[in-house]
Amino acid sequence: MQITSDHFSNIRALVVGDVMLDRYWFGSVDRVSPEAPVPVLAVHTEEARAGGAANVAHNILSLGAQCELLSVVGDDEAGREIEKIIERYGARTSLVIDPSIKTIVKLRMVAQNQQLLRADFDEKPSDEVLAQCLTGFSRAIADCDVVVLSDYGKGGLTHVARMIDLAKQANVPVIIDPKGSDYSRYRGATLITPNMKEFEAVAGVSADESEFSAKAHKLRSDLELEYLLVTRSEKGMSLFCANGDQVNSPATALEVYDVSGAGDTVISLMALASVSDFSDQEKLSLANTVAGIVVGKLGTAVASVDEVISKLAK
Repeated sequence: MQITSDHFSNIRALVVGDVMLDRYWFGSVDRVSPEAPVPVLAVHTEEARAGGAANVAHNILSLGAQCELLSVVGDDEAGREIEKIIERYGARTSLVIDPSIKTIVKLRMVAQNQQLLRADFDEKPSDEVLAQCLTGFSRAIADCDVVVLSDYGKGGLTHVARMIDLAKQANVPVIIDPKGSDYSRYRGATLITPNMKEFEAVAGVSADESEFSAKAHKLRSDLELEYLLVTRSEKGMSLFCANGDQVNSPATALEVYDVSGAGDTVISLMALASVSDFSDQEKLSLANTVAGIVVGKLGTAVASVDEVISKLAK
């Protein structure tokens, strides 16, 4: 299997979902607070990265494809910063401003590559603004080859069932990173990509591989999906297909630093592969390759198409 640096360059992806700003405070700890038994972080460096659906868009762009990002932000500095970051990477942005909320922010405090604390700030968008997003989705669907719905459970995909219907009417594949325990809202999608913990929350814990496979095939069938991809940490990934096949790929990471954002990378690759000329086994192998690249990096990260080419060559 080979890909080139421009392999995905003609693909137009539409990413919709919950965007957030990932802030990082990097520093060192050499004492405990006299006020409470907690470490004191001496902050040396601050970084801001595009997270959530914005990280999916960044991954798609990094893999060489074109991307439009549709989401909701607040009328604040964090929302404007997300827009600047993702536009700098080359995305077209359709960010609807909801003045009644603050943009979702995740603040991580890190010392010696170890996360000490994470603080989350989030609010659900208003119904009026979510309706505007659905209208924007209806317009944007005509100008894309694949849709990625990135659900972080923050309310941005309240109308996900309607979005799936609109995409199917336009004959555009829908790839979803799911959230929560009610997967009925994703019925009819092309592919969903739960991790093992998310899968077990919906289908139940399996005693062995045979039971896991049976539950996965049943969930795919019940939801009328073309594919179900379960990411399984050290066991790699398993892809369940409408023709009854199960395709497996072992984990490829030699060293794991941070798994945050790895799901964003996997769904980005699967979205592009779904409209490319790859076999199911090749799709899964590529997804495993990009996941292995990203978990070897600290924080919310992406895999570039050049990194993928290099790793495949090895």
